[in-house]
Amino acid sequence: QVQLVESGGGLVQAGGSLRLSCAASGSIERRNTMKWYRQAPGTERKMVALISERGATNYGNAFWGRFTISRDNDKNTIYLQMNGLKPEDTAVYYCQLEQNGVQYWGQGTQVTVSS
Repeated sequence: QVQLVESGGGLVQAGGSLRLSCAASGSIERRNTMKWYRQAPGTERKMVALISERGATNYGNAFWGRFTISRDNDKNTIYLQMNGLKPEDTAVYYCQLEQNGVQYWGQGTQVTVSS
């Protein structure tokens, strides 16, 4: 089993920044992909960014430029640096780890951006 714990969410004013963290523990394979998703009330969950174990990254179309994903393999932790936050970035942000075709999810962390 794999456990994921997100942290770093909170309330921030528009234009501000936040850095989310997701710490993975348990039976983690060397080869895995980790992702950030977000879900606003009444909407579908959307992928924000992904990063492979080698550090290759990709982003959802709406997230290039303002968001940056990174990872520390020694700590089994990924990060999401979010800059220039907008009220529409308000959502619950979830971490996902995929390995051997199995997906694991964290409980999510709330990000609220005030105007």
